[in-house]
Amino acid sequence: MPTPILMPALSPTMEEGTLAKWHVKEGDEVHSGDVIAEIETDKATMEVEAVDEGRIGKLLVAEGTENVPVNQPIALLLGEGETAEALKEAAAPVAPPPSPPPSAPKEAAAVESKIRTASPAPRPAEPAAQAARPAEAGRIFASPLARRIAKEKGVDLAAIEGSGPRGRIVKADVEAAKPGMVTRRPAPLAAAPGAPAPAIDPRAFYEKGSYDEIALDSMRRTIARRLTQAMQEIPHFYLTVDCQLDELLRIRKDLNAKSEGDVKLSVNDFVIRAAALALMKVPDVNVSFAGNALLRHHHADIGIAVALEHGLITPIIRAAETKGLAEISAEARELAERAREKKLKPDEFEGGSFSISNLGMFGIKHFTAVINPPQAAIIAVGRGEERPVVRNGKVEVATMMTVTMSCDHRAIDGALGARFLEAFKAFVEYPPSMLL
Repeated sequence: MPTPILMPALSPTMEEGTLAKWHVKEGDEVHSGDVIAEIETDKATMEVEAVDEGRIGKLLVAEGTENVPVNQPIALLLGEGETAEALKEAAAPVAPPPSPPPSAPKEAAAVESKIRTASPAPRPAEPAAQAARPAEAGRIFASPLARRIAKEKGVDLAAIEGSGPRGRIVKADVEAAKPGMVTRRPAPLAAAPGAPAPAIDPRAFYEKGSYDEIALDSMRRTIARRLTQAMQEIPHFYLTVDCQLDELLRIRKDLNAKSEGDVKLSVNDFVIRAAALALMKVPDVNVSFAGNALLRHHHADIGIAVALEHGLITPIIRAAETKGLAEISAEARELAERAREKKLKPDEFEGGSFSISNLGMFGIKHFTAVINPPQAAIIAVGRGEERPVVRNGKVEVATMMTVTMSCDHRAIDGALGARFLEAFKAFVEYPPSMLL
């Protein structure tokens, strides 16, 4: 029977995507690893590789189709020895479940009411592998290539949990298995719930024709959903500190003057480095709240907010504590450029342990930022500006920068957040400590 090629979930939060381009046509032979399509998500455009060998029997979704749900079949792959006749069987419609007889609507309503009363809470969803391979069917879902390799290696397919769509066993699963070995894969992350519609529809307050209605694209819908979820689920609190920048600006000027390459350090590069070192000094801030546990991260994986035309994205500098200012500067610039071109891979913007949002270049002095799940903190960085400060009873002028930290109170208490900002401020105000 033809193997369905499904719309892949290219990130834990992806629910739908746009099939931007096919790299194959009906009748083409494909092998594992061949690029078969390009998929656009709200954040990036990515190539999709084949996981099985075979021949493209039918393309079910046309190029340019938007809002294709994850796990919807987008093509059918014919296996070894299968002909186009097999496509008819695959395309046969599934019979709908029988409806209750018209003579018993009251009885059906009563049964439905009893079910609701007896089961007020929904049952947890079955693992993907179990849902894809129901016990009553007794069928093992595996690609033809995986079956052939399993037979040659003497591997029992029943002992393998597949990593393919809907728990299907693919070539890589069999190659990684040993006879009698049971392989495990982590349970998929649950998708974030959709953002609720506003309680008050603003259209009711304005005369039709007095405004233009602009439909939300996939990026703005995702931002709306995730930020609504973050503000509803994460108890935010805020801490603010002022950092003096005069020494940092002097050192930055000297380093840029002596730089022989194209790298020119920005204030934000120093901020990233200072935040990374502060996370290592106060590791209890470098965490994620996981319900019944805190995940303390080994590295400072710092997301940097990048403004796009219709939204924003936070590409991540991994293990930033291990990188010098020049390396951070080059990587931040390269990530930002690819982010604007929608060329980032999911692992370059998903996850992270901490974020920085800097609006200083727009003249913003102070603001607060929304925490980016699954992280537990973010700092909002304002512009550096000359301000009067009092030292030893005298008024002096210094270049100051206001930084506000948003904390997840489930994971970070006020004193802990204050210790982090104290460490961060010390690094910013004495930059030589960052270079050690």
